[in-house]
Amino acid sequence: MEESLSINRSIYKYQLEQLVETEDEIVIEFPLTIYINNEEFATMVCSPENLDEMVIGFLASEGVIRFKKEIKEMKIDADCGFAYIELHKKEVRNQQDFSKRFIGSCCGKSRQFYFQNDVRTAKTSMVKTTLTAKQCIELMKKMQNDSIVFKNTGGVHNAALCTAEQLIVSRSDIGRHNALDKLYGYSLLNGIPVKDKILVFSGRISSEILTKAAKIGVGVVLSKSAPTDLAIKLAEDLNITAVGFIRGQSFNIYSHPERIVLN
Repeated sequence: MEESLSINRSIYKYQLEQLVETEDEIVIEFPLTIYINNEEFATMVCSPENLDEMVIGFLASEGVIRFKKEIKEMKIDADCGFAYIELHKKEVRNQQDFSKRFIGSCCGKSRQFYFQNDVRTAKTSMVKTTLTAKQCIELMKKMQNDSIVFKNTGGVHNAALCTAEQLIVSRSDIGRHNALDKLYGYSLLNGIPVKDKILVFSGRISSEILTKAAKIGVGVVLSKSAPTDLAIKLAEDLNITAVGFIRGQSFNIYSHPERIVLN
């Protein structure tokens, strides 16, 4: 059984020039080491919930697998912090490929990925998904309202996979990438197509987050926070609509505004 995402701890709170002993709800930080075919592959620091989804989503986003059926067996030892994956294939690409810097060409458009593996696994979106401005605002509200852990701790990132009308699934994690991997893993485990879906995210849209969205395959990313300039360049190149600063009744569209309509 997986643990909860938070724990109550005794703390001292300074308020009105006094120190008062009280309790606070604190998010749990949990290391999980992944073994593939009996060889150590990666260690992730995460929130200890939906670990199967996170592992599968992580492996898919890194190009180790494409489908759930490629996994022969998966065992997660949550007590000790290990995930054991046995694949039907015996060889996994050199792990160094997952961390080598990629320098794009200078001719025409140049996708400024950080790592070689991103070039292989990130997808250019071809979807025609559209949604209204009101739907953008409503989806952000729904995601934020669904996150009890964030309301109680302020210590997790929230992400949700949605249609224009509703949330399909939402996940929280101390790691922003982990939250997206959990969504990807959920979609693979449950056979949910993602190309026509929308990704709603609570944090900043960095180039890494935008790349992760491209690996999942969505065409629209909605965020409560700001994008970076490199994330916008990637969004333009990968045909992804990036929307940020969704707060109150306003937001900014940074790339491919044709997917956002007024009515």
